[in-house]
Amino acid sequence: MAANLLDSKDWQILARLQEDARIANVDLAREVNLSPSPCLARVRALEASGVIQRHVTLLDPIKLGLTVSVFIRVRLERQVERSLEVFERAMRERPEVMECYLMTGESDYLLRVVVPDVPALERFIVDFLSRVPGVGNIQSSFALKQVKYQTALPLPAAQLPARRSRRAR
Repeated sequence: MAANLLDSKDWQILARLQEDARIANVDLAREVNLSPSPCLARVRALEASGVIQRHVTLLDPIKLGLTVSVFIRVRLERQVERSLEVFERAMRERPEVMECYLMTGESDYLLRVVVPDVPALERFIVDFLSRVPGVGNIQSSFALKQVKYQTALPLPAAQLPARRSRRAR
């Protein structure tokens, strides 16, 4: 389902589900001014089309002891398709790699890695990352403080009704 095929109700549903994916269908329907059955049909259609990819639970990494967040820039020795495939497959297999992007510019890839401590980061870099075939250069930057972290995508504001603040309700 392409974005241009979504109507204002679909956008409202998506916005609300980004806030709370566990909202009961009857509550969601009430908030977007639909009856429960058509609301559920819309949610299922959004899921079937791939607009809604999955439902997840977001965890607090600090409370789980994952206190070190690092951005790692990787340059490959050669930017050929086989090297890219090998590197990307290796990154998908590692749970501490939270994000991996193929980049333009000086680095070929940018990783966001979360680990419990500096020795764990050292093991990740020395025992794994530096041994991935084709890796030529690795540069790391520690995140000192997370200023903003957001999982909700910026939806077109023109499609959404003005929301009252939760305090005003």
